Amino acid sequence: MASNDSFPPTSSSSGWPTSTDSSRVSEQQALLLDKLRLKQELSRRLARRRLEFYSPYPKQREFHTGGAIHRERCLWAGNQLGKTYAGAAETAYHLTGRYPPDWEGRRFDRPLRGWVGSDGFRAARDSAQKTLIGPPEDESQWGTGLIPGDDILDWARASSGVPNLLDHVCVQHHANRGTIAEPRFERDGVSVLGIRSFDQGRAKWQGVTLDFVWFDEEPPYDVYLEGLSRTNATNGLVWITFTPLKGLTPLVQSFIDECGIPPD
Repeated sequence: MASNDSFPPTSSSSGWPTSTDSSRVSEQQALLLDKLRLKQELSRRLARRRLEFYSPYPKQREFHTGGAIHRERCLWAGNQLGKTYAGAAETAYHLTGRYPPDWEGRRFDRPLRGWVGSDGFRAARDSAQKTLIGPPEDESQWGTGLIPGDDILDWARASSGVPNLLDHVCVQHHANRGTIAEPRFERDGVSVLGIRSFDQGRAKWQGVTLDFVWFDEEPPYDVYLEGLSRTNATNGLVWITFTPLKGLTPLVQSFIDECGIPPD
């Protein structure tokens, strides 16, 4: 004969979950899911506002500040030391007009047209475009680069044969209706950034008027001069971010001659 101990308990005090307990667990799970969704949404929004959190280190800040008085600049350093990131941050500031209060470099007060060039379209995609726009291979992540996601209005893909390469991107520009210390930004037009390659040759760099050109890596000297000439009519800016792997080229020598100092 079976013992009474073999029968399941009938009292809620015995440790078996009740409907009230199950409801409480469901509420806790729902609360945790809500917190997870909020955290994911916060991460998504912050990823689309990276430019706000750019904090240049002294060499980068010196490079940016130089733009207030110099049309031509270069930032040369070793690999993975923030050259491209600095060049991309300056590009994003100029395209959007969202200059921070402590920005001491050149300030434009209108929408701009500029180009970024690199040593081959694949390099342009994997370096400058990625840093500005986001991972090239994942369009759902476009807008997580240094150009704020909400300011990317449109883009056109390139026909170069390089997958996910952009030909140009249209960016919302903002005018500061406040003060430098307390900016108040209002939309006032559209900036356009084109993506180019050095190996297109000098001829492909002719015929347009630009406000700035960013060379991400050292270009051939004739391409550099052509890019510089594109900004003459606007008194625009040209800057280079690169590692001087080619040695004392005419372009590197021209900066040494002008500045009177050797590279670090």
